[in-house]
Amino acid sequence: MYFLLAAQYESYFLPLAVLLSVPCGILGVFVAINLFGINNNIYVQVGLVMLIGLLSKNAILIVEFAVQKRESGLSIYDAAVEAARLRLRPIIMTSLAFIAGLIPLTMTVGSSAQGNQSVSIGAAGGMLMGVILGIFIIPVLYIVFQGLHEKVNNRLALDEEED
Repeated sequence: MYFLLAAQYESYFLPLAVLLSVPCGILGVFVAINLFGINNNIYVQVGLVMLIGLLSKNAILIVEFAVQKRESGLSIYDAAVEAARLRLRPIIMTSLAFIAGLIPLTMTVGSSAQGNQSVSIGAAGGMLMGVILGIFIIPVLYIVFQGLHEKVNNRLALDEEED
């Protein structure tokens, strides 16, 4: 995934903004399952895989919008804030719809109730924490890694001019 994102952003640093935002959601999964007394089982782990994809999608969209805003002439900070502002409503709407879709699974009874509850509670907790923290963390990570990317590119350009 790192190399695909590096090719998309044409940077070795910007994919780190996406990859380092995912642990927020993973933290949310483990907080949620511990609050409800659920063991880390195969159902929770399946929910983790699904959650990593959804949280990565949110981070990719914010970073992509920030890159476009940066290319249009905004400062790194302004590009990050504008991208987060533009993506806030769609991210919250899709995340809340996802969480609302998991609510019936949390209330199941019967032979498959434990598996359904493991998947739904873990995924809902991870999505909730991933979105709440991600909205603030992803722009900060973009600012850090875009600044690093531009410093390295400027230094390489200066080295090429000297040769």
